[in-house]
Amino acid sequence: MRKIFMNGFIHTFNDLRPLAEAVVTENGRFVDIGSTADMLLQWSNSSSVTIDLEGKTVTPGLTDSHMHLSGIAKNFIHLDVTGLTSKQDMLAAIRHRASELHKGEWLIGRGWDENLFTDGSIPTIEELDQASPHIPLYIPRICGHAAIVNTKALEIAHYHPNITVPEGGTVVLDRQTNKPNGLLLETAADLITAHIPETSYMDMYDAMKKAVRYVQEKGITSIHTNDPVNLGGVDRTYHIYHGLINEEKMGLRCNLLMDHIFLDDLRERSMYAGYGNERLQIGAIKIFADGAMGRRTALLSTPYQDAPETYGDAMYDQATLYDIVSQARKMDMPVAVHAIGDKALENVLDILDRFPAAPYRDRLIHASIIRKDLLKRLAVPHRIVDIQPRFLASDFPWVIERIGEERLEYAYAWKKLLEAGVICAGGSDSPVEPIDPLLGIHAAVTRKKPDEHHQGYVPDQKLSMTEAFRLFTVMGAYPTNEEQIKGTIARGKLADMTVYSNHPFAMKEPDELLETNIDMTINGGEIVYQR
Repeated sequence: MRKIFMNGFIHTFNDLRPLAEAVVTENGRFVDIGSTADMLLQWSNSSSVTIDLEGKTVTPGLTDSHMHLSGIAKNFIHLDVTGLTSKQDMLAAIRHRASELHKGEWLIGRGWDENLFTDGSIPTIEELDQASPHIPLYIPRICGHAAIVNTKALEIAHYHPNITVPEGGTVVLDRQTNKPNGLLLETAADLITAHIPETSYMDMYDAMKKAVRYVQEKGITSIHTNDPVNLGGVDRTYHIYHGLINEEKMGLRCNLLMDHIFLDDLRERSMYAGYGNERLQIGAIKIFADGAMGRRTALLSTPYQDAPETYGDAMYDQATLYDIVSQARKMDMPVAVHAIGDKALENVLDILDRFPAAPYRDRLIHASIIRKDLLKRLAVPHRIVDIQPRFLASDFPWVIERIGEERLEYAYAWKKLLEAGVICAGGSDSPVEPIDPLLGIHAAVTRKKPDEHHQGYVPDQKLSMTEAFRLFTVMGAYPTNEEQIKGTIARGKLADMTVYSNHPFAMKEPDELLETNIDMTINGGEIVYQR
């Protein structure tokens, strides 16, 4: 059906026509752009529908370039402790949830952040045992790179002092007793997760449907999401997304990053990057090169300022990492590599430089700590950096103690990346950070938390409002080579738009973003969310 969206203040991000009042959509694409009067004159008839935008600001549909939709979905099922500012509050939440569960069930959660606690650090295993004495407990940190467990969980996992811990993982021991203190780092969590019962297909499907709707409420029309480990493999992941996106036609474009452990499954199913359609595609091969800043597992080239005995952790040695990339390249697939620390980034680039470019861009995810000498190696057409501006709001100011003042110049240095010609796209890494792109844009523009009043952390790295919006619109198409069909509003492109209650590009203060709502999310010319 032909639709005329009129009386808007439309920012097309198309240099040939940056502003317009109206667009015409048909068969999921933009067919014309111009003034309201011209579009009505040329296209209005008995078979067309008009939608009055009432003078509101419109941009191309927002894209999240890196997230975990299944993580959002699981928060609808499990205990969500995100944002709790007290260890005691978290223990109270655990006690309450444990009281609701029965023998044989697990207490699963996510979201703790000890940097928010006002009453000490993370709970001890003794405190966890008191809160949940009979129910096994497993709660990952907000970043997903650490988890807490109780004694019951360790018993079920048959933990013993000589157990083989997966490469890249650590079972943290109490210094006095030399027994587990309840904290697992990185892949050590696999010891526990192997014993957690799988969520039923229908429960997960229903939770994923809620997650899709939640994402649409935030104005997002496209996501790049990494889920197979959470969803139980390639088949289950693709079937869930196929049902939601292709069969139920929920109106969200999904690019599925596939973890490298599923390379053989992809090969057997003849799946590859680009497999699918304009709504659902297989994406790059996901790899972890290091951990995160929160527990000092991000790999740095020099020691942590507040823990000079450690540089962080490499998930794999270089030979193993090379082999993983080689296996992906044999399938002509790009890789999407998690690299937060500068040494991890260097390690990845050292390997990628040994391979010819794939048909799709290789992706460096996060790149929170970089170095000047790495910029030129990133600024090539066949690479893209997926950045998460909202990380700054969560990591500062405590991260300054972690890395020291000397590294701040190249910490979360998005302006330097853009000025060096590095292709960057914006994401959230949700549920690590809130899914709301406006919060990410706010962090990119202000470089501070929403409730803080200062000039921003490393203020010379602030982005303009336009630069920040480009990360979540125009550049969101680049990781998947879709810049010719989406990312801007132009004739022939996919008719994806986001409509706002406020005017971001006319704001006197960027904090006005925090009071801005999404009024409408439009995917393929269809209104999939309206406030």
